[in-house]
Amino acid sequence: MQKSVMDRCALVLIEYQGEWLNDNGKINKLMQDRQLFADSLEQSRLALDAARRAGMRIAHVGLRFSPGYPELGKARAGLREVIPRAGTFQQGTPGSAFVEPFVPRDSEWVAEGRTGASGFAGSNLESLLRNNGVETIYLMGYAAHVCVESTLRDAHDRGYDVVVLTDATAAFSREQQRHFEEAVVHHFGRGLLTAAFAHSLEKGGY
Repeated sequence: MQKSVMDRCALVLIEYQGEWLNDNGKINKLMQDRQLFADSLEQSRLALDAARRAGMRIAHVGLRFSPGYPELGKARAGLREVIPRAGTFQQGTPGSAFVEPFVPRDSEWVAEGRTGASGFAGSNLESLLRNNGVETIYLMGYAAHVCVESTLRDAHDRGYDVVVLTDATAAFSREQQRHFEEAVVHHFGRGLLTAAFAHSLEKGGY
């Protein structure tokens, strides 16, 4: 990928945090297809390594809530109800911490203030991207059919070109992953395998 093109691109990581990646994470145990999850973690590592070697801009997007979850208010359904009930992503807990090898480096961006399913909801992600001239974002992370999909849809509607690294994402089940890849992604962007992404960084073309 030529430098002029690279400067307009960013790799956006969704929720590489303890709730997903730690063996005792509260969401980790919900991953029904363990092989799909394991494979996605390996591809995620390869994608991040490739982006770092190439000097690509990288943005880490997590979730962190204050004690009592005041950011979510009182809800009777949806993630705003489930997250407080499950006690996930509390500030200062292992579940909200980024996990190696996905811990942000000093030169990488960390989106702050997120309160919703989309990585843009309540956060400074838009400012990080727009103010640095980013036009194309490459998405990876969890869960494919929830927060990755929400970010994909939101980014599309904000005018970004969006590429999903499909093998560096995972839903809870293979069926959910297949639906995301086959019935959702093409409406809002396009899918790409990690190997092709890494090759493009080395040789140019995307």
